[in-house]
Amino acid sequence: QILPQISALLEGETDLIANMANVTAVLKQALGFFWIGFYRRVGEELVLAPFQGTLACTRIRMGKGVCGTSALKQETILVPDVHQFPGHIACSAISKSEIVVPYVKNGFTSFVLDIDSDKINDFSETDKEYLEHIVRLLGDSEG
Repeated sequence: QILPQISALLEGETDLIANMANVTAVLKQALGFFWIGFYRRVGEELVLAPFQGTLACTRIRMGKGVCGTSALKQETILVPDVHQFPGHIACSAISKSEIVVPYVKNGFTSFVLDIDSDKINDFSETDKEYLEHIVRLLGDSEG
């Protein structure tokens, strides 16, 4: 139901940060997870970008934690229980499950969408499918 709203928000706007901010707001309002946000790739790190929720880690090395692993492997990672993920970076003790969706174009990961839940096993394959679609829309809107 939120795909048409996000498509309309992105239409004609090419500024990635502005679009990330609006997408984050829409997802937070619609889905209600406690932390939703983006990390942009800067060199070999992911740097915090627009988000909604509690205080966040500012920089994450490529290959570290769920975000860095997703960015490095260039694939969505769905983690039912973050305490079972080797090397999980606990930016917040509230986090129980997580999904990270990378945007990859021409073999390069330029950003990731990170969503944390305060419930164990709170993400599904359906969430994965729609979030990947939203990330593609966002990445492809960049001018």
